[in-house]
Amino acid sequence: MIGGSRHVLERLAQWRDQGRGAALATVTATWGSSPRPPGSLLAVDQDGNMVGSVSGGCVEGAVVETALEVIDSGRHELLEFGVTDEMAWEVGLPCGGEIQVFVDRVVREGGGRERRSAWLDALLADQKAKRPAVMSINLASGRREVLHPVATADAAASDVLEIAAAAREVLRGDAARQLEREPAGLFLQPFNPDLRLVVVGAVHIAQPLCRMAREAGYAVTVVDPRSAFASSERFPDVEIVRDWPDEALAALALDARTAVVTLTHDPKLDDPALDVALRSDAFYVGSLGSRRTQARRLERLTALGLDADALARIHGPVGLDIGARSPAEIAVSILAEITAELRSRTR
Repeated sequence: MIGGSRHVLERLAQWRDQGRGAALATVTATWGSSPRPPGSLLAVDQDGNMVGSVSGGCVEGAVVETALEVIDSGRHELLEFGVTDEMAWEVGLPCGGEIQVFVDRVVREGGGRERRSAWLDALLADQKAKRPAVMSINLASGRREVLHPVATADAAASDVLEIAAAAREVLRGDAARQLEREPAGLFLQPFNPDLRLVVVGAVHIAQPLCRMAREAGYAVTVVDPRSAFASSERFPDVEIVRDWPDEALAALALDARTAVVTLTHDPKLDDPALDVALRSDAFYVGSLGSRRTQARRLERLTALGLDADALARIHGPVGLDIGARSPAEIAVSILAEITAELRSRTR
């Protein structure tokens, strides 16, 4: 799911429920160097207020103008823009490209024969329940449908099976794609549960790491039984769990959308957390400490029954080797390594 999508959908639903005209613009294809990837969203209300982005600024004005027309007419539009080299440079790109944007109106339930927005409520319910879903858009008819590929996989029709397989693929890769179909295409957009970062140890490095991770779209949880460290004053706007790390991580149900970083330098806290994390589907497990500390850590975890394959999953010393020294620099190196691991898995 493209970062910020939930916020865009929530605002869209709010406008709709207030009886305000609203439209949603979705990037459905890109060629060359584009400012925003497929699946990027921009919501626009009847007064031109907007949230989200489809181009980083270079074609937003034209998209908003079309959105206002769509709100009035009720017709969907499929737009194509060429991003010139000059425009691309203005938004930090090395060269230009092309983008395709689908724009349609969102109306309240009970809107007569107009297209309704049950899909919007379904998507928001899926996100609240942390349930993966795929939005399909028929670019010719404008029909939207929320798919749950696992539930759809047993369908008999070959075209349904093809769509279900493609939907599972976009969920695995966490990247939208367009299926070529006549007369236009079918766009599939993944809405995975939020990425999560679990930080064990409310230490000084954790503070900038939590701030940066939230900006990168992670739901962040800090685990530390020491109340003097794990305080809301030190970690505002972050979930704080003061249970023992192994109990906390077991309760958090680590999944393939979760990264875990231990920062305490205390084996009594780090080792139980690592034991749980390495037996889970967490896509990244990292632990602070020198190479000597890492070697001793591996010996202790081996004694806990973890095999060589599990131990090889630990990124230790944690973070990319960029010569980081300050807490903020170390946080940058950790988040960069988490990002590299995430993207290598989804590519």
